[in-house]
Amino acid sequence: MSADPRSPAIVVFDGDCALCSGWVRFLLRHDREARYRFAAMQAGSGRALLLAHGLDPDDPSSFLLLDRGRAWTDTDAIRRVVAGLGGAWRVAHVLAWIPRCVRDRTYRLVARNRYRWFGRNTQCFVPAPEHRTRFL
Repeated sequence: MSADPRSPAIVVFDGDCALCSGWVRFLLRHDREARYRFAAMQAGSGRALLLAHGLDPDDPSSFLLLDRGRAWTDTDAIRRVVAGLGGAWRVAHVLAWIPRCVRDRTYRLVARNRYRWFGRNTQCFVPAPEHRTRFL
């Protein structure tokens, strides 16, 4: 991935997870500068990105953000994505004040239970036509 700061960052998400797909819809709605591109972990590109960064694509408990030649996972990735929306969303950086072990423990609890608590999509996430170019 290019380290060019103008290059779109890539968010790898679980396309089967209703919570994760809702997260992507939230980002599409609020990312007015089209800063983020998306790859479902079930797609070849998402799977390859997870493998390339040492994550198991068959155990989708991690969230992956690739930005400016670096990779972040879990709550560090979520914090950077939200803050990257700009404006008032930058306040998400205050999450860094919470110890990572606490943040990530909470994240893992939600990740392990996301299908039970939020459900699974009955079909793969399909972006609206105006957003298709933002998906790998």
